[in-house]
Amino acid sequence: MISVFGSNVGSEELEEIKSCIDNQWMGIGPKTREFEESFAARLGLPGATLLDSGSNALYMAVRLLDLPPGAEIILPSFTWISCAHAVVLAGQRPVFCDVDLKTQNVTRDTVASQVSAKTGAVMVVHYAGKPVRVPEIEALGFPVIEDAAHAVDSRLGGKPCGGLGAVGMFSFDAVKNLAMPEGGAVTARDPSRLERSKQLRYCGVGKSGFEASRGKSDRWWEYEIVDFFPKLIPNDVNAAVGLAQLRKLTRNQARRQAIWQHYQTEFADVPWLERPEEAAADEQHSYFTYVIRVPGVRRDALAHHLYDRGIYTTLRYHPLHMNPIYGSTACLPISEQLNEEALCLPLHPRLSDDDVSEVVSSVRAFAR
Repeated sequence: MISVFGSNVGSEELEEIKSCIDNQWMGIGPKTREFEESFAARLGLPGATLLDSGSNALYMAVRLLDLPPGAEIILPSFTWISCAHAVVLAGQRPVFCDVDLKTQNVTRDTVASQVSAKTGAVMVVHYAGKPVRVPEIEALGFPVIEDAAHAVDSRLGGKPCGGLGAVGMFSFDAVKNLAMPEGGAVTARDPSRLERSKQLRYCGVGKSGFEASRGKSDRWWEYEIVDFFPKLIPNDVNAAVGLAQLRKLTRNQARRQAIWQHYQTEFADVPWLERPEEAAADEQHSYFTYVIRVPGVRRDALAHHLYDRGIYTTLRYHPLHMNPIYGSTACLPISEQLNEEALCLPLHPRLSDDDVSEVVSSVRAFAR
């Protein structure tokens, strides 16, 4: 089966993991610090705090804003559940907005339509790696949380996604552009928020024993609790994989882009298929997934056709406002249209040329 998502891991990652084992250090420690510094430098961010997952990075990002209980956070319905869960778990209320049909991104207009007297912040998602126009949304007057889970190599106007809003987050799970067994990170424009994220991630303990022992404290085993917070700490094994992935990011991204452009060329003359929108002149895309649109029931038929030919596809994502758990009564026509028309085709650096050719020929064969 040709997988829809995947990563490119091998000997480089094994060597980094081996160094953790050789040093008898698997928990949070020197590899974590090295990854944070290298990642921030690679992207041009003021800093980064590594966490145990992207989902928990979202929770951390919401908490860093210190919003009053019950404040509303506007976010796209067409996104992963962790976005809304983070809002609820932090004590705020998710308010879903629609997205643009061609980019699957929120816009100033879709966000503005949901603003109320209770609005405290906006969460944007750089869907598939195409940047959201964050400055336009910030102009509405609310802090912006950036979900850059798909956008580890995306930029807008030369500035990195994840560093455009008040706070940002990244996801490093096993199928992301920069893959770990599991991991996430937060960043912030305000250095005090970044520092606070490091204090909070270890159950709200200001410094871990490892960090305190490197300072001037004579009793590094004593600690001050700065806030009530769950344990979200990363480990050096995941960070080690991340370091190897960071060194491979440029070539992995080049492979993703090559596959994307091949699809764009091959599907240009397919009249029943809508291709994704290209990056604008001031944008850099991360090419996390390739999303086509096929009208109505033909989308489902195409998915089954490809599955029967050994090609796995999926939809990212089922609109959140359609899930009863959130109690939403919103009518968001574009998100609902995407739920019926959108389909993610295989796109990741492990795909061979033969795999890509098989996807193209199988999609084209569907019309026949």
